Amino acid sequence: MDDLIGNVTDATIDAYVSSPAAVVVFGIANCEGCAFMDSVLADLAPRLNGRVKFGKAKMHVPGACREIKKRYTFETYPTTHLYAQGKLVEKREGTVDLADLDRAIQSLLLKS
Repeated sequence: MDDLIGNVTDATIDAYVSSPAAVVVFGIANCEGCAFMDSVLADLAPRLNGRVKFGKAKMHVPGACREIKKRYTFETYPTTHLYAQGKLVEKREGTVDLADLDRAIQSLLLKS
């Protein structure tokens, strides 16, 4: 995982949720949409480094996300969560294109 995109697990999820601004993508292996979201995060993370915390939860890894699965409901993968000041402010199911996610981040997480 890129240094700018952290690995989200049961042990680290609270650090993301409690951040002033965070984006977490929940995905599984062998998922085309999840691979697409990897490229979206790889593009956004360097541009917003220091302003938004980016992470990816690998929901298929045995034992890594048990508590996350209990806390949240996932209808499909990928699912993207945007957190602001410790609150879930947006949930997107399926893929989100770069421009759309950037707009959501600007309006929901980085608004003045």
